[in-house]
Amino acid sequence: MIQGFIQIALTLLIVVLIIPWFGNYMARVFLAQKTILEPIAQPIERFIYAVGGINYQKSMTGWQYARSVLVSNLVMTVFVFLILIFQGILPLNPTELTAPTWDLALHTAISFVTNTNQQHYSGETTYSYASQMFALGFMMFTSAATGIAVAIAFIRGLTGRPLGNFYVDLTKSITRILLPISIVGGIALLILGVPETLAPPAVATTLEGATQYIARGPVAHFEIIKQLGENGGGFFGINSAHPFENPNGFSNLIETVIMVTIPASLIYTYGVIAGNKKQGWLIFGMVFIIYVILIAIAAIGEYYGNPIINNLLGTNAANLEGKEVRFGWAQTALWAVTTTGTMCGAVNGMHDSLMPTGGFATLFNMFLQIVWGGQGTGTAYLFVFLILTVFLTGLMVGRTPEFLGRKIEKQEIVLASVILLVHPIAVLIPSAITLAYPDTLSGISNPGFHGISQVVYEYTSAAANNGSGFEGLGDATVWWNLTAALSMAIGRYVPIIALLLLADNMSRKQPVPETPGTLRTDTTLFTGVTAGVILILGALTFFPVLALGAIAEAFQIAQNI
Repeated sequence: MIQGFIQIALTLLIVVLIIPWFGNYMARVFLAQKTILEPIAQPIERFIYAVGGINYQKSMTGWQYARSVLVSNLVMTVFVFLILIFQGILPLNPTELTAPTWDLALHTAISFVTNTNQQHYSGETTYSYASQMFALGFMMFTSAATGIAVAIAFIRGLTGRPLGNFYVDLTKSITRILLPISIVGGIALLILGVPETLAPPAVATTLEGATQYIARGPVAHFEIIKQLGENGGGFFGINSAHPFENPNGFSNLIETVIMVTIPASLIYTYGVIAGNKKQGWLIFGMVFIIYVILIAIAAIGEYYGNPIINNLLGTNAANLEGKEVRFGWAQTALWAVTTTGTMCGAVNGMHDSLMPTGGFATLFNMFLQIVWGGQGTGTAYLFVFLILTVFLTGLMVGRTPEFLGRKIEKQEIVLASVILLVHPIAVLIPSAITLAYPDTLSGISNPGFHGISQVVYEYTSAAANNGSGFEGLGDATVWWNLTAALSMAIGRYVPIIALLLLADNMSRKQPVPETPGTLRTDTTLFTGVTAGVILILGALTFFPVLALGAIAEAFQIAQNI
């Protein structure tokens, strides 16, 4: 037990040490200050602006920024959909894979453009090297960059700056953040044993004399952006549990840390841009504490294992069902909470095999969407909760709500409410419809309380743009492909539009001078109240679902001991 928790603690320590440096670097990138990559990145960026006809000095309004996001993402979706549909006649298809069904291709395209990477397929048997590299790999960069751009625009708006130019922010996110780290990280994974080849599957003869085909491909460069960009879609069906994606403990450490790097650092980036690093650290500390608590809940449950099985066998073993022995219960529990907290969605073990406490922690992460939240958008969600907390505390003490010297008024609260209401709508309504027709729609493999969790998890993962799943669910159907795609699109783009309009409103407000009666938002007390608001809203919205699923399952297991 001690060894497992030491592994978790060391991983978290590395994360904390990286945050200030990388957060400051991202702030310099988006404040147009010189960075170490300036001589290389700037000429490439200027060439892209010239070819694309982009006026990199012109800032956009909230509507212009949102329209640019929607149009560019729509074009990319069509581009990827066509590649997937015509993969049978495209090169780099050594296993001669045919086109997927139209509904699966549509689900995949929407899944990757929204940074969800929910997979209703097994990569090595469904999509060719060309599809994985030029369609899905391309989306992994652009969808992650879109999220970062939206977060930076939102931070600019909150701090009274113009929102900036979407295409400039998108380009810089790739050239100065995602691509450089992916190059270095891809080489590191290659050294650790992750393959990078265009050769067809290897042919081997087993000890019994049978012929076995071992899938491989251009995995290393795919794997690193999968983790860094919080994409989560695996080259292989079993994702980072596959030894060709995540071969050993060191690769697992790299992939775990890199999942958290950008979303956690963006909180520090906010502190730098706002000129208030103290508030940045306080918010980081709040999120980190929630994160650690959820890790503890999941890890303790996995360590003590399934009491029913332990009683039958007369042992006290950890829950190793659905886990890779090279990672064990500790690294699997840490990864599960991290991947659902960051909305990455990659897995190094099967979430369907987690104990109810693990299922609770992973679902709760996706319900909140702020620990650490999706690529960029999670940071924006976090500050929406801050704005709501300012509003609520202002009402309680009878003062006009202000955030960073700007008044919070009706329009901001309406937009904040829209942002927070979209998620439960995109989760609960399709879940209710699916559970109402279990024989024809749901594909549940496990009856009872766990079956409810399977369905709710799938839609929660889609709406939160996470992409992981309880893989016992039979989701490779037209119903699941289309409804999950709709949840992904709604969960991604409606909040982005509202976030940008909210930021635009804040950027246009005149700052109000600070007075002795001004509510300070960079105090421990305010941060604690914010944590309470986050947990109460999350609990009130989704507690009935948790009670019917993970919590009820935990009591059921306890009764059967």
